[in-house]
Amino acid sequence: MVSHTKEEIISMQDKPVALITGANKGIGLQIAKDLAKQGFTVLVGSRSLENGETASKSIGSDAHALQLDVTDQDSIVAAAERIRNEFGRLDVVVNNAGISHAGRAGDSFPSSGAASGLLTVASLEDIRAVYETNVFGVIAVTQAMLPLLHEAPAARIVNMGSTGGSLSWNSIPENWHRAMFGAYSASKSAVHAVTLAFAFALESTNIKVNAACPGFTSTALNNFAGTRSVEQGAREAVRLAMIGADGPTGTFSDEDGAIAW
Repeated sequence: MVSHTKEEIISMQDKPVALITGANKGIGLQIAKDLAKQGFTVLVGSRSLENGETASKSIGSDAHALQLDVTDQDSIVAAAERIRNEFGRLDVVVNNAGISHAGRAGDSFPSSGAASGLLTVASLEDIRAVYETNVFGVIAVTQAMLPLLHEAPAARIVNMGSTGGSLSWNSIPENWHRAMFGAYSASKSAVHAVTLAFAFALESTNIKVNAACPGFTSTALNNFAGTRSVEQGAREAVRLAMIGADGPTGTFSDEDGAIAW
């Protein structure tokens, strides 16, 4: 554990603290960079502490690596304890960690493409792997961080959703995306429902919970096939992390506005 001087500790406790899961690369790393520029102390959640430390160094002195595997309860509990003991506060959680498939050694991105996640052919093992990270990971991290968030003056939770999980959009017969609506898309539909569940349960508190769609962003999640930059993909999550007291809760949006659930 990194030791800090008394002055550093006081300085950190004066600044809002944001935790971003899966922040060692891609959209998560960009969200961490953007929030650091906005005056946050950012905690770079990463399954590999080494990767998290490399990412933190690329951000600067306001970034700190945090070992966090959203599928490992012990890791989540340890992360929450470290945040309380070392930083003393938590103002924002961005649940960004996500996977599009259950990767295999030698086949990190399934060669069968969209069909790999179709529920007619995907194994329960693979579907569970996607849900463990994308859905249960969001719930587990949020639950563990709630005691800290309740103490914050204006806490924000941002979950990374996806238009691909929009039931309204995918219910349109002419929608091309229907051909690939499988485990990943269904997991994002579940994330949207989880977002609403937390928003409703916390409606009487100072914690606002919203979902952000990054759009089709070029990351490892889609084998870098996306057409948007990580800078673009991070924008809506950053905005929702910083909304004021008059901001919304229980919404799903991108840079252009509300998205149909």
